[in-house]
Amino acid sequence: MKQKPKNVHRLNDLLSIIFFLFLLTSFAFGNTMQSGTDNLPFPSYGAGKIIVRLYTDYSCTPCRSVEPELEPLLLKLVKSNKISIALVDTPIHKESQIYARYFLYALKKKNNFEYALQVRSALFEAAASNINNKEGLEIFLKNKNIDFSFFDAVPVLKKLNYFLQDDKVMGTPSCVILKDGKSEKKVGGGEILRALKELQ
Repeated sequence: MKQKPKNVHRLNDLLSIIFFLFLLTSFAFGNTMQSGTDNLPFPSYGAGKIIVRLYTDYSCTPCRSVEPELEPLLLKLVKSNKISIALVDTPIHKESQIYARYFLYALKKKNNFEYALQVRSALFEAAASNINNKEGLEIFLKNKNIDFSFFDAVPVLKKLNYFLQDDKVMGTPSCVILKDGKSEKKVGGGEILRALKELQ
């Protein structure tokens, strides 16, 4: 029997499907949101031919530990037009549902790659501080000068959920790299860093 790597958080197929259906439902009915779907923020950046999809969970310790080394590498790859990247929140932990929501709400106010990385960093810090409700998270983000705007995020979540299902992601951190017509999945911080460094 294959053992679970220590640097990866895993999902199983059934729980993944149930969870994301629940997540979409909670986004649809859980908050009073602005009407309309114009100008929806989507966490995709860069103009490179190599497509990267990064899957993380703010409450995932391996995700949090690799983030400080991952951020400057991703920024360099995006700025040099080597990659285009989608940041796909994969909230395995129940409390991370709130975080995934507020990541998108923050992008509604300002959506560029450097700011997205700043918001992610703040959310990882908040998760490490065990903030597990939206009131506490709102206060934390405002203290970090991160503003947010509520909106109907279901269309964005559906597209992100499609990525998750299409890439068959079963744990975090995970990364899918599409290059020269081929798709390659990397799981765990070490594998992801090595693969991305090879793209420089």
